[in-house]
Amino acid sequence: MKDFKIYLTVASFFMAIYLIAEYNKPTPTNWTPTLYFNDKVPYGTFLVYHQLNTLFPGAKVINTNSTIYSNFHDSSSMNGNYLIIAKSVNMNNFDFNELIKYVKAGNSVFISCFNFKGFLADTLSLSTAYENSKRNAELNFTNNQLKSSKNYIFRRDISNQYFNEFDTSKAIVICKNNFGHSTCLDFKFGKGNLLVCANPCVFSNYSLLTAGGADYAAKVLAYMPVTKNIYWDEFQNGDIPADESPLRVFFNHPSLQWAYYLSLFGILTFVLFEIKRRQRVIPVIEPLANSTLEFVNVVGQVYYEKRNNANIAHKKILYLMEYLREQYQLKTNKLDNEFIEKLKAKSGIETSLATELVNYIQYITVQDKVTDRELIELNKLIEKLYIQSR
Repeated sequence: MKDFKIYLTVASFFMAIYLIAEYNKPTPTNWTPTLYFNDKVPYGTFLVYHQLNTLFPGAKVINTNSTIYSNFHDSSSMNGNYLIIAKSVNMNNFDFNELIKYVKAGNSVFISCFNFKGFLADTLSLSTAYENSKRNAELNFTNNQLKSSKNYIFRRDISNQYFNEFDTSKAIVICKNNFGHSTCLDFKFGKGNLLVCANPCVFSNYSLLTAGGADYAAKVLAYMPVTKNIYWDEFQNGDIPADESPLRVFFNHPSLQWAYYLSLFGILTFVLFEIKRRQRVIPVIEPLANSTLEFVNVVGQVYYEKRNNANIAHKKILYLMEYLREQYQLKTNKLDNEFIEKLKAKSGIETSLATELVNYIQYITVQDKVTDRELIELNKLIEKLYIQSR
């Protein structure tokens, strides 16, 4: 038990050192474009989401994790601006029709993503491409009132995507890059407008932390009117609602997560050691001794001392008769020639052996005294029968 305590103390010491080192280790930057509204990583949208009240003063920000059809169908409380910033947007026929009804009623919808799929892309003929230039694409507005004297420059290629195809009869180009390609479009439907942008990462935390990026994003979203409701779509980006479990604090931090796992492993190891040390000792049960040989020796000694050969011979004959009845279904009440023929046929022994054995049994049966030689001869004949009949 003392050795185990020493082992546990040393293991706990090294575990504590490891946890301290892991906790103080710099967290590597996650450059994955999540576009999740609650992510503070470079390509999350935490800043733009929490600045919506500044861009639209007095507006109520409402999160929705339902399909567009579910949000707009038979609903009169959804008047406002609807924002979708996601990795991919895929709409079916029902979603798109409800979206257009919503826009025609005087509302505005803003969509920015890498991939436009489904009925939305097919109806508006939207297709995107990527600039092959080694330089970062520079963006600017086509409206002279919004156009900046210098192009907006974005690093890490976040502005290099553009629309290489779109419905030119319906679209108004809002922004272009320095290569002359359109990056932001405005589609008019009824009283409202549908804005689409090919560069979702320009609305990320990384972009908005620069003065140029924040100004560009504010001007793009300024195409949407001031309204009482701002709806933030989580469904198209596949965002999962925040975990409300008590362990969420541990799993949100890698160091605490590993500490949790190591603690569980340590507890399990301790329990296993305790079970091994405290389990009840199973008593050793000696197997029963085989006393058959001793019994045979005792019985043989008794018969040898009495020297009653006639009794032994009669018992051997009785045992043989019982064997023949059970093994070959022979009638042993009359030992004649018919019995000899049946014994020979069923057991397969020689005729001479069958005849000699039957004659000898008839001889021994009527004797009051049997010599050692006669008993041995009887035993030899019986053993021959057993051997030949196998």
